[in-house]
Amino acid sequence: MRLARPNTGHRANTGRRPARGRLRPASAASAASAAVLSLAVAVVPAQAADRPSAAGGAPVAAPAAGIPAVGTPAAGGLDRAALRASLEAFHRAGMYGAHSAVRDGSAQWLGAAGSADVDTRRPVRPDFEHRIGSITKTFTAVAVLQQVHRGRIGLDAPIGRYLPELIPGERGRGVTVRMLLNHTSGIGDYIPGAFPALATDPGEALDEGRFRHWEPEELARLGLAAEPLAERGTYSYSNTNYIIAGLLLRKVTGEAPEDCITREVIRKAGLRHTYFPRSARLSGPHAKMYESMYGYIDPARDYSVYDMSWGGTAGAMVSTMRDLNDFYRLLLGGGLLGPDELRAMKTTVPMYAPGPGEEARARYGLGIYTQQLPDGRWYWGHDGAVWGAGTWAMSSEDGRRQVALGFNLTKYERFDENGVPLPDPIGAALNDYAIGALTGSFPARTTPPVPPAPGSRPAPGAPTAPRLLVVPEQPRR
Repeated sequence: MRLARPNTGHRANTGRRPARGRLRPASAASAASAAVLSLAVAVVPAQAADRPSAAGGAPVAAPAAGIPAVGTPAAGGLDRAALRASLEAFHRAGMYGAHSAVRDGSAQWLGAAGSADVDTRRPVRPDFEHRIGSITKTFTAVAVLQQVHRGRIGLDAPIGRYLPELIPGERGRGVTVRMLLNHTSGIGDYIPGAFPALATDPGEALDEGRFRHWEPEELARLGLAAEPLAERGTYSYSNTNYIIAGLLLRKVTGEAPEDCITREVIRKAGLRHTYFPRSARLSGPHAKMYESMYGYIDPARDYSVYDMSWGGTAGAMVSTMRDLNDFYRLLLGGGLLGPDELRAMKTTVPMYAPGPGEEARARYGLGIYTQQLPDGRWYWGHDGAVWGAGTWAMSSEDGRRQVALGFNLTKYERFDENGVPLPDPIGAALNDYAIGALTGSFPARTTPPVPPAPGSRPAPGAPTAPRLLVVPEQPRR
C-alpha cells in the first residue's frame, strides 16, 4: 500500500477520470458518513473553539498531533480542552470542516473546526445550519406516532388500509406501519432509481439532479419497484419506507406532511433553526457541502445548493447541532410522545446478525436507533448523510449526555484495486470524537493514521456500504 504525503491545499483536479465500470453506490440519505473507509484530502488549519473564530489560516502539511487520554472530566462533566482537541483532530485527519454541540446536564460546549469553504478558507461556525439527512426520519416517526396516539393510525395496521392505490394486494396487506418505521418492510430503496447514473458517472448524476423536483409518489413507486434487499420481517434500511410514512401522514391529516411535522414536532419542541427547505438554498449561515463519492468525484464538489425533494420526509430537513440536542432531549424525556408511543419507538430490532452467543450492539426502533458504546451504556439517536453533508446526533437514554456533529465532506472513504477498504483516518477520528464526547473518555492517540495514496477509489462493483459507528464488522446499507 502506498502512503500519501499530506496535501498543502485544496486537492487539485488531476485530470484523471474514474474508471467507467459500474460503481455500486450506497444509499445517499442513509449513508452514515462515519464509514470506516478512507480519503486523502487537503489539510487546512483548525478553527475549533467554544465560540466562532473569525480568523482563517494557511494550509499545514502535517497530520494532527495525538490526543491525550482524558482523566477526570472537567466541571459539569465536559472536558472542553479534550473536546476541542478531538474535533481539531477530526479536521486534521482530512475532514474539511465540522461543528458540534455537546451537553452534560446543563453544561454545554459548542465548537467548530476547519473550513466552510475550501477556496476562501472561511471558517466553520458552531451555529451553522446543516442538512441533517436521515435524522429527518426521527421527526417523521414522531409525527406518525402522534397520530397513533390520536387513534388515526394503527401501528400494526396494514399500510394498504390507508394507501390502497399505492400499495395494493398482498404487499399492502402484509406490510404494517410499524414495519415501515423500523425498516422491516422488505421494500427496496428508491435512490438507485432516482439517480441511475450514479452507477457510471456520479458527478454527472448529481449535477443533473441539482434542481430537479420530485413528488413523493414518484419516489415511492421507484422504491416499490426496486429489488428488496432483505425479506419482509428482516431489518434492511430503505428510504422508501419514510417517503411512504409521509404519504400516510398526508392521508390521515389532510395536509402536507412537512406542514404537519413542522407544527406538531418542530414547533412543539421549540426549535428555532429547524425546517424543511422550500428552495434549493439554505436560509441561514452554513458551510459548503462537498461530495467525493468514494473518489469518483475528484476533486470533491459542492452540493450545498440542491433541491431536496428527493429526500422528502426521509431526509430533507435542515437544523443546527444545538437544535438537534434540544430535540432528542425532549423526545427521550417524554415531551413529544405519550409513554406508550415512546415505548413503541424504543422497541428495537437488530441492525445486523450477531455471531453465535453474541448480542447485537446496534438496534433500530421507530425512526431512532440505539448503540452500545465502550462504556457499556446504550445511546440513542440517528445519523444522516446527503450529498456533501454528514450528521451524527446521539444521546444517553435519559437525554443528559448528548453530542451532535455536522461535517461537510462525505463519502471520503477509499478502497484498493480489489475493493478492500483502505485505512480511514477520517472515520477513526470521527469515532474518537463521537465516542469521547458521549462517554467523556477520549482514546490516547500518539500516531495518527496516514491517508492512503491520492486517487485511490473503489474497484468497479466494490461494496461501498458504510459501517456503523461501533459495529465495524457489519455493513449498513
